[in-house]
Amino acid sequence: MSIDYWILTGVWVLSFLLVFIIPHERRRLALVAFLFKQALTYLLGLVAVELQLLEYPVRELASINRTSLTYEYMAYPMVCAVFNVFYPSHRSFPQRLCYYFFFCTILTAVEMLLERYTHLVLYLEWKWWWTWVSLLATFFMTHVFCVLFFRDVERVKHSGE
Repeated sequence: MSIDYWILTGVWVLSFLLVFIIPHERRRLALVAFLFKQALTYLLGLVAVELQLLEYPVRELASINRTSLTYEYMAYPMVCAVFNVFYPSHRSFPQRLCYYFFFCTILTAVEMLLERYTHLVLYLEWKWWWTWVSLLATFFMTHVFCVLFFRDVERVKHSGE
């Protein structure tokens, strides 16, 4: 098995292990964030691949899908779930901006390393900063969705009392 497949396996294991750092009372939030981010990355990943901006030479289910199942459907959504569970909503605006900056920068740096040293992702017309901006946008959209979703859930619960 090549190093690329070992990395994919490691990402799956690490993604599953992230479940254990999510507090039990926040698992519903994590699931909503995971599924919403998964829907976003599914669409954006397909568009990027179909426009031939990037490709995934080594991937799972290569005959079915040209995107990376590991990154688009598991790793990014799972990291986004953790992002939302531990989001510092009680902190100042600059601290919350730093939180976004930290997550987007780490994920972009990892992708850049994978692009340079593996066959897991290949930038054709893609630029690293597109990854950073798309992560920022999808993390923000997911966070806003979760805030609105759970605010509406609370409103429904209290209107029934």
